[in-house]
Amino acid sequence: MEENKIECVFVYLDQRFYMKHIFAILILSAFHIKSFSQSKPVFKINHAAVYVTDLKRSGEFYTKILNLDTIPEPFHDNRHIWLSIGNGVQLHIIQGAQKEKEYFQNNHLCFSTDDVVSFSKKLDEHKIAWYSARGEAFKMTNRVDGVHQVFLKDPDGYWIEVNDAK
Repeated sequence: MEENKIECVFVYLDQRFYMKHIFAILILSAFHIKSFSQSKPVFKINHAAVYVTDLKRSGEFYTKILNLDTIPEPFHDNRHIWLSIGNGVQLHIIQGAQKEKEYFQNNHLCFSTDDVVSFSKKLDEHKIAWYSARGEAFKMTNRVDGVHQVFLKDPDGYWIEVNDAK
């Protein structure tokens, strides 16, 4: 009988020891969770969207002039075209705008290519006007960091920059 008492006391002491440790772990976990929840959330770009008057015309512009590839879109309603613009990022073209609008040149999408000069010649062949950063027609901008850039408008007037930044 005495043996059982001793065993019970050890079991009781072991339980208290573990309970203290479990309690300490819970307290530390709560502080960790609180500090984790106060950390800055991480965001990355998923897609940009343009709202257009003519889906077919805009789709042809982005696929033929900018060489963007179409990707599957979930709606299948003839009002959407989704394009890959690199690194898992997409451009969504959405039919429904009532009329083209005027936009500021500084509000633009930007794409990079290896050869802006060849791209500007392609624009010339398709009779698409292009501009410098200052709005000068058919002039390329040479930025202070050595990057060459041109600006153009898509069929709905959205500004697009194309440069050779690495």
